[in-house]
Amino acid sequence: MRILTLTPETQSNILENLLKRSPNSYGEYESRVTDIVNSVKEQRDAAVFEYTKKFDGADINADNILVTQQEIDEAYEKVDPKLLDVIRKALVNIRSYHEKQRQTSWFDSQASGIILGQKVTAIEKVGVYVPGGKAVYPSSVLMNVLPAKVAGVDRIIMTSPPGRDGSICASTLVAAKEAGVDEIYKVGGAQAIAAMAFGTESIPKVDKIVGPGNIYVALAKKAVFGHVSIDSIAGPSEILVLADETANPRFVAADLLSQAEHDEMASAILITTSRTLAEQVSDEVDRFVAELSRKEIIQKSLDNYGYILVAETLSDAVNTANEIASEHLEIVTKNPFEVMTKIRNAGAIFIGEYSSEPLGDYFAGPNHVLPTNGTAKFFSALSVDDFIKKSSIISYSKDALEKVYKDVMQFAECEQLTAHANSVRVRFEDSE
Repeated sequence: MRILTLTPETQSNILENLLKRSPNSYGEYESRVTDIVNSVKEQRDAAVFEYTKKFDGADINADNILVTQQEIDEAYEKVDPKLLDVIRKALVNIRSYHEKQRQTSWFDSQASGIILGQKVTAIEKVGVYVPGGKAVYPSSVLMNVLPAKVAGVDRIIMTSPPGRDGSICASTLVAAKEAGVDEIYKVGGAQAIAAMAFGTESIPKVDKIVGPGNIYVALAKKAVFGHVSIDSIAGPSEILVLADETANPRFVAADLLSQAEHDEMASAILITTSRTLAEQVSDEVDRFVAELSRKEIIQKSLDNYGYILVAETLSDAVNTANEIASEHLEIVTKNPFEVMTKIRNAGAIFIGEYSSEPLGDYFAGPNHVLPTNGTAKFFSALSVDDFIKKSSIISYSKDALEKVYKDVMQFAECEQLTAHANSVRVRFEDSE
């Protein structure tokens, strides 16, 4: 990996390079995605079936688009019992973590005759997109479905692209069944997002769409936002390790590569105060890459978006980490919890040398759907909050309104909204 001295110039150049990975930078795909979305909106099932044949090579129709119970039963027979056991253990951890995020409605009743409050209501229908083909992510099923279940969503439907034989990966189906998905449809890509956004003869319209996907899926979610809600427009995966001379270079190298293997556009960055560690990590990375199965993808990721930055002080390192605002941030320093208090921007924070990033991907419980491309400065991890709505509650008695109605009228008249002022005035016109 390239080793650079951290300066304002190198920081600026790296931030500029990382922004090239954003889905917002891929305008040449937008017209294609727009065509697909509009076709599905207008032609509904017919367009869905046509695109599924074109892109996935599968003959899908109204009779076989919905996954049957028989197909789910067959999936259970194919899945290794040890994997099923792990899925169930992870499910417990994820559900338990998200249960702590639940919010409840509240009401504040005052003696003056005023009742204020907030009513919390789960979204009624949610669509979950799960990648297929070469990408098999049963962990993403759990991470997207379980917070919706905990929130109390009434109906959860899932879409995933089928293989040429018209089937969906067995582990994906099993994870969906275990998590509590209500319906699973065999459709992927931008056409799946459009189908869930607008509804077709076979696929119901939902209120919100969540889940990861390729550039077509990301841009389709962007295109339908407003017709439905979405979780986020996610970019390629990324990891930043913040380390000092106490870190184990072999551990750090292994963790950097855990994200670099995702995608040629994935980013892996080490910021350290130790040049010795920097050189050791670089050597360990070379040794690992030579033996790992996805070495071609890893190498391209490192060549394009991999960096080792040597900072003069830990404060400089922390400031740069906050500017990058990485999806995953590992802190491997002498006092990692103290450093954690200085982190303002990160999707998920992993503290200490045994808190390896894949714990968050699969098992620990916190959600692995995280903000990317610097959006951790203003976005959070997927949570129960993403599957609820909040309605304000206002109730005034006559006596309570009488004490303040002239104040309300003055505000309204200041804005020249006389109908607003009249709305409260008419309630007391007999007494004026």
